[in-house]
Amino acid sequence: MPDILHAVGVKATPAQVYAALTTIDGLAGWWTSDTRGDTKVGDTISFHFGEKARVDVKVLELKPNERVVWQVLDAHGDWIGTKIRFELKQKDALTHIVFKHEGWEQPTEFMHHCSTKWATFLVSLKALLEKGAGAPYPNDTQIAA
Repeated sequence: MPDILHAVGVKATPAQVYAALTTIDGLAGWWTSDTRGDTKVGDTISFHFGEKARVDVKVLELKPNERVVWQVLDAHGDWIGTKIRFELKQKDALTHIVFKHEGWEQPTEFMHHCSTKWATFLVSLKALLEKGAGAPYPNDTQIAA
């Protein structure tokens, strides 16, 4: 099964990155401004992208300042059952975010699109942590006509 893989270094502590991945305000600051739900293990977080899409995830694992893992419950068909993983590793003054959206059945054109969008949202996360403002949906970087 193919996976989407990205890595980005952020000038922030692992605790600051972890908070941006595990609080509704943090998530709304970089992925989509319309983020709802609860963020504890076993809870469901719902990410709304206007009329375009909605992604519901179950929080599977939280290891403070080290790891966040979600399983997609509802979204575009290709996403259902996949897992989204953020591994945090401090290296000098940076926290490296190793991102994996794993378990895709096949590398479809939509998967390629999602890989690029994930990259833009990870840059949004970096901007949130380093500059105080990300670019969550609907103010995200557009990559399609």
